Amino acid sequence: MSEDSEKDYSDETISDEDESVSDSFGDPFFPRTTQILLEYQLGRWVPRLREPRDLYGVSSSGPLSPTRWPYHCEVIDEKVQHIDWTPSRPEPVYTPTGLEMEPLYPESKEATVVYLAEDAYKEPCFVYSRVGGNRTPLKQPMDYCDNTLMFEARFESGNLQKVVKVAEYEYQLTVRPDLFTNKHTQWYYFQVTNMQAGIIYRFTIVNFTKPASLYNRGMRPLFYSEKEAKAHHIGWQRIGDQIKYYRNNPGQDGRHYFSLTWTFQFPHNKDTCYFAHCYPYTYTNLQEYLSGINNDPVRSKFCKIRVLCHTLARNMVYILTITTPLKNSDSRKRKAVILTARVHPGETNSSWIMKGFLDYILGNSSDAQLLRDTFVFKVVPMLNPDGVIVGNYRCSLAGRDLNRNYTSLLKESFPSVWYTRNMVRRLMEKREVILYCDLHGHSRKENIFMYGCDGSDRSKTLYLQQRIFPLMLSKNCPDKFSFSACKFNVQKSKEGTGRVVMWKMGIRNSFTMEATFCGSTLGNKRGTHFSTKDLESMGYHFCDSLLDYCDPDRTKYYRCLKELEEMERHITLEKVFEDSDTPVIEITLDVESSSRGSDSSESIDSQTYLLKLTSQKKHLKTNKERNSTIASQQNAREGQKVYDRGHLLQRHKESNSDVKDARPNEADNYMVDYFRSQLPDQGLGE
Repeated sequence: MSEDSEKDYSDETISDEDESVSDSFGDPFFPRTTQILLEYQLGRWVPRLREPRDLYGVSSSGPLSPTRWPYHCEVIDEKVQHIDWTPSRPEPVYTPTGLEMEPLYPESKEATVVYLAEDAYKEPCFVYSRVGGNRTPLKQPMDYCDNTLMFEARFESGNLQKVVKVAEYEYQLTVRPDLFTNKHTQWYYFQVTNMQAGIIYRFTIVNFTKPASLYNRGMRPLFYSEKEAKAHHIGWQRIGDQIKYYRNNPGQDGRHYFSLTWTFQFPHNKDTCYFAHCYPYTYTNLQEYLSGINNDPVRSKFCKIRVLCHTLARNMVYILTITTPLKNSDSRKRKAVILTARVHPGETNSSWIMKGFLDYILGNSSDAQLLRDTFVFKVVPMLNPDGVIVGNYRCSLAGRDLNRNYTSLLKESFPSVWYTRNMVRRLMEKREVILYCDLHGHSRKENIFMYGCDGSDRSKTLYLQQRIFPLMLSKNCPDKFSFSACKFNVQKSKEGTGRVVMWKMGIRNSFTMEATFCGSTLGNKRGTHFSTKDLESMGYHFCDSLLDYCDPDRTKYYRCLKELEEMERHITLEKVFEDSDTPVIEITLDVESSSRGSDSSESIDSQTYLLKLTSQKKHLKTNKERNSTIASQQNAREGQKVYDRGHLLQRHKESNSDVKDARPNEADNYMVDYFRSQLPDQGLGE
């Protein structure tokens, strides 16, 4: 069921926030009605009847929708739950001693297999799903009477394929590749029982495929003890000694694999403990969170939860519409902001950022109220629930990376990204979308940063304007967000990502936010891991930066614009000195008064755009009136100089054109892409 059917007709206070295409057509064959919906398929509009509202989705009248698994997956009955907890002190990264071992495990008949998950490849592709997965009696792990550890991972988001006991207190682990693929071994999450306290155990995962990892830069595994949680209210914590990530023996297929090894002493005997790559956030966690919103008489008034679509396994992809309800047409003037997360199921840090955003935007602060009064937020908190449920790292049950398929027409294969793209297209027909952001996790870089878009055909004004929001974000959280790590380009391999597709659809501020699995190299948090609270705080900083970006008092905007111009000028001059064939004066004049920019007025002056953006919300302020009027006046003169120079440049550009559009298509040849001068990203990234 698509999101275009999700208007609440029992509550007319939000009727103008419905994005149904049926409101946009007056075809006599399809009279204006709330029961007929038009869905765009393969170049034509297809009518269908609206489905009953409470047939799907989060309903206050009943329990959560049961989780559906591929039919062959074994699932234990036990429901795994963890408490929320934040360490009282930041957890430091691991410092190598130089004495870390690199265990290699040749095949040995003496080794004992202590855990072996059911074969995940009974079928070459996904066939069908059912609640609870495999309904035959579960194969129980061996009930050892000795001190052998017992492992389990047949629960939601769990991933562990095989465990071999290679010595008395040493275990070789293999994680399962994403279902219906033979790769993407990165995410692990498993349970351990039958341990002895104080004994040094060694765990080695032997089938990673990435040649570099944050584990070699100080990242530690995560550990959770049920006894610690019950007795001391201590949750997930970073642990491990002798941590090493290294290349091991080549696999049977000739590929090289990499191992992660660590040692650890359990705090209690006979405890139930867990290890994980990152803080787990399951589909059930999301459903419980959304159920809490739906049952809240306050938050449910301005947060409407609907079903965007169903996945291959028939799990629900939820979409939230967050805005202050209005009965008149004023809400049509509101600009839209779109956030999505968890297109890659193993990037659980993105769900914690999303949770922080939702906690804040649905809160009772004056800034949150102002944001709801000013914008319409469309939020898809979990794009790939199937992958999350089965413990995949990157793919859906189609065995494909959804974030490479936003251009695909295969709705049945990639429903969540197809319906997301369709929702955005329809939303843009009704209102301006000022920002799109897809939340991700990054496995090879520290800090939090953004990827933006900037093709070779960009004008100078847009080249700079697209960097302003990330720069503001870096100033609002300098100990977490790194502007220098941001990149703004469109690689051919990334043309199917949400970021690039939304940008090509016309959303000028289209970003991927990448959060490290490790921690920070900045400020007071340098050398420490990010906790869940650190990740959640990015939700607040995102909202704060959005208010800064759209503030009618454009002091911060001017300040960032000037700083970006200075960065660009500095790099341009460095480039000139490296190029002995180009006179310095020629490039300098070109930067200051370029007549080689776009000969089309498709390029919109960044100040004109900002004025257009804020023309309907002169009241936008708060956060102590955007850091006080005094500071604004102090910098106003500097900002005006920047504006005057940019305005004169734009008038010159527009002298031969009378057509305006949001996206230029001519190159500003004098530009040097400073932000593309970084080393190529080693990871898959988004």
